[in-house]
Amino acid sequence: MRARNAGAMIALVAAAVGCEPKAPAQSPARAEAPRPTPPATAAQPADPIGPKPELPKPQPFTPPAPVVLDGPNGAKVWLLERHTLPIVSVSVAVASGSADDPKGAAGLAHITADMLDEGAGQRSAVELSSAINDLGATVSVGARADGSVATLSVLKKNFGKAFSLLADVVARPRFEAKEWKRVSELWQNDLRKRGDDPTRVSALVSTAALYGPGTPYGHPVEGLLADARSIGLPAVKAFYKAAWRPDRAVITVVGDITRDEVMQAISRDLGTWSAKGAPAGAAPAAKGAPAAPAVAPAWKPPRLVLVDRPGAPQSVIAVVREGVAASDPRRPLLQLINTALGGSFTSRLNQNLREDHGWSYGAASAFSETKQQGAFVARASVVTEATGPALKEMLAELAKMADSGLTRDELAKVQAHDRADLVSAYETVNRTALRLGTLARLQLPETFDGAASQARQQATLAGLAELARAVDPKGATIVVVGPRQEILPQLQAIGLGEPEAWDVEGQPIQPKKAP
Repeated sequence: MRARNAGAMIALVAAAVGCEPKAPAQSPARAEAPRPTPPATAAQPADPIGPKPELPKPQPFTPPAPVVLDGPNGAKVWLLERHTLPIVSVSVAVASGSADDPKGAAGLAHITADMLDEGAGQRSAVELSSAINDLGATVSVGARADGSVATLSVLKKNFGKAFSLLADVVARPRFEAKEWKRVSELWQNDLRKRGDDPTRVSALVSTAALYGPGTPYGHPVEGLLADARSIGLPAVKAFYKAAWRPDRAVITVVGDITRDEVMQAISRDLGTWSAKGAPAGAAPAAKGAPAAPAVAPAWKPPRLVLVDRPGAPQSVIAVVREGVAASDPRRPLLQLINTALGGSFTSRLNQNLREDHGWSYGAASAFSETKQQGAFVARASVVTEATGPALKEMLAELAKMADSGLTRDELAKVQAHDRADLVSAYETVNRTALRLGTLARLQLPETFDGAASQARQQATLAGLAELARAVDPKGATIVVVGPRQEILPQLQAIGLGEPEAWDVEGQPIQPKKAP
């Protein structure tokens, strides 16, 4: 009974998977005659539709370019109409940022921008904030290295009232003493806390080591604590007068709005905004000192810098070297190299340090976007005990990219990634206004992204291999923020030698003289 049931079960399973069961062994007396061989299966007919066509090479995405108009008192207006949603975004960019901070006043552009929305026009800080919230709008102001930007996002029905508020912020800030006291104290408190954040310290020290401490690009946008203590409200007012002026401004408007509506609002609310005094870059220096040069005249970047954080469970490692200006024709292609190296989750650095070795939650690299010569930096936070090995792997990945460039598969991947990133940058009204504001701040043409995309999509392996030397770690500066006692032997073990000691404000620590 069991044998028959087992045979039946085998037959059922075989029928389910489309094959015949193996026959149980039989005695010679009961063996069956062999079955005839089935005829050969007839050849399948040709596909009536024909062979599958090869897909054409994807076309570059060309983002829409705004219409360029003349605004009042020398301002330029970039208008891009999008009538799919009832939203309007505005960006007012002026070509003056922290690189224009006077010597001894690092952070002046930052704190000036921070003060603009602390009361403007006929409204106090609280009244201005309430008016913006009542319209369902968002207004923000900030500084970057090469420019400062004020932005607005609002529903179309509230655009007129909201734009008037933005115009007050840009052209009629109040700079009240009571608000300055509060904002200045918050600013200095943030600078004090910055030393407890190893990633912020790494970014600060990396640029200071590359360009030289105290130089326009060598100090952080948000400033230095020592300088912040000496900056007063008169310096803020003077910097505003020199920097926030219409003859250096680009007003970008994107969304559900027409040319007539835009120009009417700008004429009504910014028609009296005028340029007075010396332009940005010629703002008076603190205590009568001259403005700082673009870079330190005779600065030689150190090879290895160490910022000590006793007992820290992680180290932040960074490799930094000179980059290129945003307007350099090589930069769009360098973006492709960086995407493969450290600009995406599947990049070489992230796969090595995170996925293969488990030393880090993430490793990345980037070329900065600046008007003058920028920087290239690769950075990762790693467990302290793997500081040396992780840094060795990072340097090896940079050297490999510099020597060999991208593979064919990587080129196809990063070009697809590039197309997706550019589409995303122009996907919404807010993102489009933000990107166009960035181009304006960097004094790049409004058609820049379209031309850059064309260059990236037409890139070749040979051409990228030549440019890949831009990430060569030979001669680069290495910055490590971590516990000196634990990591110094690791750095020496990979042949880096004795580091220079720097503090959290990006200043070299002078060794104590022997008594």
